[in-house]
Amino acid sequence: MKKLILTAVILLSCLTFKNANAQLRLSLGVNIGAQPEWGPVGYDHADYYYIPDVGAYYDVNAHQYVYLENNVWVHRGFLPDRYRNYDLYGGYKVVVNGRNPWMRDNVYRARYAGYRGRRGQSIIRDSRDNRYANHWHGDDGHGGGNRGQHGDHGHDGGDHGHDH
Repeated sequence: MKKLILTAVILLSCLTFKNANAQLRLSLGVNIGAQPEWGPVGYDHADYYYIPDVGAYYDVNAHQYVYLENNVWVHRGFLPDRYRNYDLYGGYKVVVNGRNPWMRDNVYRARYAGYRGRRGQSIIRDSRDNRYANHWHGDDGHGGGNRGQHGDHGHDGGDHGHDH
């Protein structure tokens, strides 16, 4: 009987420790599960990705792109038509933490101008790191992907984007 009680206490302790550890990670701002599969690896937390090739931002937690449309910053579930075939998996993304980075767009455009056209960034989809096992796939399996953006998934390319 003592062994049974001791086993139950140890099991309960392990579960409590695991739950406390998960809560600690959440309180530290970990949002790996919210990051799309085309996002860059190596970040436990990302508020936004700046995409130099298209001059847009991706809001990781809202799963929306932020870009200029008729001189107004808009939030959409897809990139504008002119970037319909942009390769989110191959293009470079810069992690930007902080509020409303598009309000300092001139700073980010200048700072990361050299990253335009850069390829070869390691992405979550290709990572073997267990931290990324439960990353966000989005409604269409593209991690909030773009209309017409196929990646390596071979989806039909229909209008998967929508405002949240």
